[in-house]
Amino acid sequence: MIDHVRDIASVREATDRLIEAVSSWDNAALAEPSLLPGWTRGHVLAHLSRNADALVNVLQGLPMYKDAETRDADIERDAGRPLDAQLADLRATADRFEKVCGEPADWERTVELRNGVTDRAARVPFRRWVEVALHHVDLGVGYGLGDLPDEFTAREIEFLADRWSGRPDVPPVTLRARNGEDSPVWHTGGTEGTPVVLEGGVAEILGWLAGRGDRGARLAVVEGPGLPELPPL
Repeated sequence: MIDHVRDIASVREATDRLIEAVSSWDNAALAEPSLLPGWTRGHVLAHLSRNADALVNVLQGLPMYKDAETRDADIERDAGRPLDAQLADLRATADRFEKVCGEPADWERTVELRNGVTDRAARVPFRRWVEVALHHVDLGVGYGLGDLPDEFTAREIEFLADRWSGRPDVPPVTLRARNGEDSPVWHTGGTEGTPVVLEGGVAEILGWLAGRGDRGARLAVVEGPGLPELPPL
């Protein structure tokens, strides 16, 4: 059951945590590479601000972005700003997102995101939480996948496992968390190819599904030919 009110609060907590982590930087730190290929830390922060605006558009029934080219150009334009400008933008866009989320609305309505993807409005706050939490990891400031809240990790694994389900380019995969007798199990992938069973910690499972960290290198292949390679998100 999606609790969008609780997710809105979680977005605020995650945003405050990220802002606190970067507030002590200098401008040179923004120009350093992030953990995302081709992006500096400034690109990551610029993307977070523009994504908040984009999700405001979604909740207001507008196109998420004008087009892919404009999205990319806006991130590139804002990536080189000094720290004070980046922080001011992060705070202002977070406030706008929270304000729009607080307005009376039908949270069961269907909204459209990028590339024709649709979802319930109630899922949008969680999608924003995903952006903030995973991109905090991408900044490479010592905040890793294992530091993410347990609730977030479990929900994002479930979300991503569903995302890769039914894909003909991903074999049938069973994911087993190594957490004792009541360890959760997830299934993903399509129906073609040799089935694979992977086992490991939830942070490693999330890393494989989200293409982050060591990308599942520490997962044990219990059955099957090896660790499948997932398409880009």
